Amino acid sequence: MPLPFRVQPFRPRLLDALKGYDKRRLGADIGAGITVGIVALPLAMAFAIASGVKPEQGLFTAIIAGLIISALGGSHVQIGGPAGAFIVIVYGIVERYGLANLLIATSLAGVLLFLMGWLRLGALVRYIPVSIVIGFTNGIAVLIGLSQLKDLLGLKVDKMPADFFSQIAVIGNHIATTNLTALGMGLACLAIVVLWPKSYTMPQGPVGVRGHLRRWAAHLPGTIVALVAATLATVAMGLPVETIGSRFGGIPQSLPGFALPDFSWQSAKLLVIPTITIALLGAIESLLCARVADNMAPDLPRHDPNQELMAQGVANVIAPLFGGIPATGTIARTVTNVRAGGTSPIAGIVHALTLLVIVLVAAPLALHVPLAALAGILLFVAWNMGEWREFARLKHFLLPYRTVLVGTFLLTVIFDLTVAVEVGLLLACGFFIYRMSQLFTVHPHQGSPLPEGVAAFELFGSLFFGAVGKIEALPAQLPAGTRAVVLEMHRLISIDTSGIDAMQQLHRTLKRQGIALVLANVNPQPMGLIRRSGFEYELGAEQIVPSVGDAFPATGGDASAEASASSAAP
Repeated sequence: MPLPFRVQPFRPRLLDALKGYDKRRLGADIGAGITVGIVALPLAMAFAIASGVKPEQGLFTAIIAGLIISALGGSHVQIGGPAGAFIVIVYGIVERYGLANLLIATSLAGVLLFLMGWLRLGALVRYIPVSIVIGFTNGIAVLIGLSQLKDLLGLKVDKMPADFFSQIAVIGNHIATTNLTALGMGLACLAIVVLWPKSYTMPQGPVGVRGHLRRWAAHLPGTIVALVAATLATVAMGLPVETIGSRFGGIPQSLPGFALPDFSWQSAKLLVIPTITIALLGAIESLLCARVADNMAPDLPRHDPNQELMAQGVANVIAPLFGGIPATGTIARTVTNVRAGGTSPIAGIVHALTLLVIVLVAAPLALHVPLAALAGILLFVAWNMGEWREFARLKHFLLPYRTVLVGTFLLTVIFDLTVAVEVGLLLACGFFIYRMSQLFTVHPHQGSPLPEGVAAFELFGSLFFGAVGKIEALPAQLPAGTRAVVLEMHRLISIDTSGIDAMQQLHRTLKRQGIALVLANVNPQPMGLIRRSGFEYELGAEQIVPSVGDAFPATGGDASAEASASSAAP
């Protein structure tokens, strides 16, 4: 039995990308994939630690989810894995519900993501106003930066709370325990990442020896340089800083086994909001990232948002079964992939395999990675994540945009992302309704003189529930002796059921006063609803005319002739 609606066929972009695939593209994808894998190594561990879970869970997520997203996704170049945007969400869920419930919420969110793609809802994410996206993105960046102050300062705090004000209070109460060695190392790593040459800033023309050295150095990710330098310094000088080994006992030199989390319907009922939050943020983050990639690689086909959501869904269902955390498209790694020359999902698959080889071969080396170094790297990620210039540009926008952006930002920081997006959408809808109601206007008809006793008005815009008050106010504006009202509707582009109801109420009010109502020049959409609602039958088909000039017979006779006859009488 066919479904009563269209669904998205499951067709990974990899199948199309392999058509005409050659050795040149394979070499470019392998090089880009290895580069992205090296970049992803410190980020995956840092995101996991900042989220309140073990570093290997970030690596396993990058390997498993990253492989699935690239193999099944709807983009040629998108790279998936753990993302900075999830840090605050994951930390809060672990704090309130525990790790097992995080894994359950992630899998349930994966089911929602798959259904969103299957039901072709990928395009709806684009309808979230940019002010809300900027607001919660900047809010998450602030929270990520705040969460790293503990490791950056080397504070002796057993566990950081999840909410903003409690974190500030804990940091303030323990500021005297600052480890200056950790602080110096974290700031040095931050400086290296910021100042290290970037491949995309290198000159394209001929350069000297110094330029060649900078080009060579630019192919080494600054995050890896900072991480290796900090680790070597910690081992060589025996620096008194906390490391992955001292806190977590190291990283296992193998992949985790398959394990189903303990599931119960009682727990699932508590996880509705966390599940929706993970799914919503994952959808927004992945599709925004894919759009950025489309703009950076205009020669490649644009992404399929619905296929991308289905791939994100599969990845988030499977990754938690191996201890993974939420995954989505990641802007930093996707941008690196494009700039490194990636041309197909093969690059994303190579990135996952590169991480797998590193885990299997070099996991014991992670014992000595200092947490202060990862904190410095995450501070750079948080700074790059935020769109801080938008705050300076607020003065160029109207109050509604400012209110939504700043309100979403503050709610994200003070409460959480779910509250911020919900309130932000309500504010955006409220301001939109207000603006649209202001755009709907009722003006006296400007045209040829009207017969005596006839009042004509022109309707502009959209007559919907937010603007019906202007129709309801019409009877009070009519001069004495009015016997007919003509509504010229050529510029009325749409009407909803509330607008039809207002028209019906206007007709009944005028009828009680002995005044006829005539509709002139009605557009197709309003006319269709007028017929379906039965208003055409109530009003009378003869009262709907092509133009204002044709309205006078419908008002009860030729008023101009009557006026001439009365003026000629003695």
